[in-house]
Amino acid sequence: MIPRRPDGRTGRARGDAEAQFNLGVRYSNGRGVPQDDVQAHMWFNLAASRSTGEERERVVRSRDPAAGRMTPDEIAEAQRLAREWDAAHPRAPYCTPCQPAVGSASTAPRRRQFGGVMQGKIRLYCLIFVVGAVGYSSYQAAWASGGEHREFELGDFALETGITLPQARLIYVTHGTLNASKSNAVLLPSWYGGDHHGYDFLIGPGKALDPSRYFIIATDQFSDGLSSSPSNTAPPFAGPDFPQIAIRDNVAATHRLVTELFGIERLVAVVGFSMGAQQALQWAVSHPDMMEAVVAYCGNAKEYPFGIARLEGAKAAITADAGWNNGYYETPPEIGLKALARHWAAWGSSQEWWRRELFRLSGAESVEAWIENSEQVWSQDANDLLAQATTWQTHNVGDTAEFSGDLEAALRSIEARVLMMPSETDLYFPPEDAIYESQFIPDVELLQIPTVWGHSAGLGINPEDVTFLNNAIRRFLAEP
Repeated sequence: MIPRRPDGRTGRARGDAEAQFNLGVRYSNGRGVPQDDVQAHMWFNLAASRSTGEERERVVRSRDPAAGRMTPDEIAEAQRLAREWDAAHPRAPYCTPCQPAVGSASTAPRRRQFGGVMQGKIRLYCLIFVVGAVGYSSYQAAWASGGEHREFELGDFALETGITLPQARLIYVTHGTLNASKSNAVLLPSWYGGDHHGYDFLIGPGKALDPSRYFIIATDQFSDGLSSSPSNTAPPFAGPDFPQIAIRDNVAATHRLVTELFGIERLVAVVGFSMGAQQALQWAVSHPDMMEAVVAYCGNAKEYPFGIARLEGAKAAITADAGWNNGYYETPPEIGLKALARHWAAWGSSQEWWRRELFRLSGAESVEAWIENSEQVWSQDANDLLAQATTWQTHNVGDTAEFSGDLEAALRSIEARVLMMPSETDLYFPPEDAIYESQFIPDVELLQIPTVWGHSAGLGINPEDVTFLNNAIRRFLAEP
């Protein structure tokens, strides 16, 4: 959903943090516009996304507008910090410099020389989805869950291809407290275009993953712009020279995090959406005795030819741009990124969603406006997006070494209880994939998400889908 201005237009508000924050205040307090907490959340989110400092994040997120209004002192302080950000970054991109929290392995932004342009660790904080929708519910939940990201140094990390990725790193956040027996941990691996905030709508008091009960670890997969990626890795693996990553590489990295850093021997569950579901099922195959349960929603255990072909079309949108220059670009290939946004703008939802013209819920008055809004929010690094797509395309749990390509044998090896939840209208991961795969998993429950929101049902955008997912996951994890 693209936040709307008080004048009814959609898109950015002058492109600066202070203007975005002030619009949040207006919608939160009903000053000159109808009081609208959804719009307030969105504008506060966009303003916060322009921050580099822990203090800025603390102030802007100090009060949930749905629970109570920000005090005048809080507003004044946040506005001051917004002005400072704007003054220091007059051409700031529409994305987030996501800094390591104080106390992490690195508190200074890492920068590298690539294509003559100094690039920091740039990342969307406000969870902008690939269909052009801002996941405002994730930001709202983040206020409650409050996880701050950390960096786990993997060192020289051996990939499945045989290449060693030097000085590899994994970004993660935690919520809650690990108990003395280290028996209450839940792992949440990220998905295409997402980051460690992608599950925030499931985290919090009364939700499926309550931090008072579980120790929740949300990780960033390789190539997402935070963990080791084409955009933040030094030569000889910078940009298009970044090595191919397998889902199993992500699982190996998070396994080290879980076991080496936290000393956890068994997880309550691995819960994953989309590519995160691919990781969750791979976890169950690679480490069958290490979790009690797996929840995989809107995902699969193998990417089938239809999905591979579709992703080729998405990748071609970028690579057909002459500005892409085989990945050695000095400025983003904006034509290609806009073409990619147009691809995702249609595929993220279902045909019925389009027939009902539910895009109008975002404030867009036409298909053309929806597509234009999608273009405005697509600002991730092109090489990162291409690398993640390749990881997605090439996944098959059957390729785990001991199964030699036998998908069915790999699925039969799973020992954990599994909840497979396809969206019944998903165009990325058709429900038929989960229906087929579930017949080989020994202890499985197949539960389709009843929705017209397609793949985006798993994003926490539609309230009915949020309720369904929270209830289903909470119930499944509570079962013996």
